[in-house]
Amino acid sequence: MDRKLLIKIHMYLAAFFVPAVLLVAISGGLYLLGIKGEVNEQTIYSKAGASIDTDSSSLQADVDALLQEAGVESFSYEYVKVSGNRLYTRPTSSDHYVVESTASGLDIIQAEPSLQQRLIELHKGHGPGAFKTFQKVFALGLLFIMLSGLWLGLANARLRRSTLATAGAGLVVFALLLV
Repeated sequence: MDRKLLIKIHMYLAAFFVPAVLLVAISGGLYLLGIKGEVNEQTIYSKAGASIDTDSSSLQADVDALLQEAGVESFSYEYVKVSGNRLYTRPTSSDHYVVESTASGLDIIQAEPSLQQRLIELHKGHGPGAFKTFQKVFALGLLFIMLSGLWLGLANARLRRSTLATAGAGLVVFALLLV
């Protein structure tokens, strides 16, 4: 591949993925600063004495039936995630429902994540299937951007020394932080 084409692809991919990089940097940075967002949970239905088999092959149909019984008229989710005594309708990057097993039965909880919590859920890969596919493409694109940028720097005689020094410094810092 000639240098001009590599530069063009590098630049176009970098520009295309700016929103994804911003999502990851902002949501991850805020999370590490302790700004994690919140999920407003409201119990909308309780069914005394009920239980649900989390290993059932009809788990999604069972959750659908519970939501209908709870009076939820319109709901849409891709799958059910079992976590401890809770079942989450995914994706959790938008309003969703939680089925919680309690000592007295089952509770249906309507969950509304804040904007920051929605961004964190997307960051963690808990978004819709199409967004997860985009994240996989983004990962490959980011690898290409980083490696092509390194290659372009190393292939240019004027930039080679500074590229090696910068890449080496980054490697040393990364290695020290791993220990």
